[in-house]
Amino acid sequence: MTLFEDISKDTEGSSKNAPLAERMRPENLEEFVGQEHIVGKDKILKKIIDSDNLFSMIFWGPPGCGKTTLAKIIAKKTESKFISYSAVISGIKQIKEVMEVAEYERKSNNKNTILFIDEIHRFNKAQQDAFLPYVENGTITLIGATTENPSFEVISALLSRCKVFILYKLTQQQITILIKRAISNKEVGMRK
Repeated sequence: MTLFEDISKDTEGSSKNAPLAERMRPENLEEFVGQEHIVGKDKILKKIIDSDNLFSMIFWGPPGCGKTTLAKIIAKKTESKFISYSAVISGIKQIKEVMEVAEYERKSNNKNTILFIDEIHRFNKAQQDAFLPYVENGTITLIGATTENPSFEVISALLSRCKVFILYKLTQQQITILIKRAISNKEVGMRK
């Protein structure tokens, strides 16, 4: 396994030893619970995902609301190379390596690269600046996830090139749906 995980080819789903939330992660919008204001019928993000006509975006919301899940659904639905990248463990060197992969895919395979950055707010200004030319010239489509207000935590130049989608905390009813799914799914859900 490398630092830059290409999850677009992951057809087996989650490992049986993975945490319950990972094992039960929805693989498509039909299974996804919550955020109807952006992924419901005829809503903007659903249309974007269904058409595979992506642009750079930031998902802003509390932990557990579906930011990473939406990114993984996009990974499965898109025809682009998808690289998942964590701001917690990565630096400028890794950013340059990712950009080399993206440029290679674009030039050699005529394939777009979607770069998912979890916890994008943890990158400092210099690290965020490093993405800017690649977002501007289309080498990557950036999808960032953050629990912090991007207006304060993402540099304005990068923010101006991204559409921000606000995700909300799951309701009690939505959480109940997820719990019932986990209990009823004997294959990867709750086990005895």
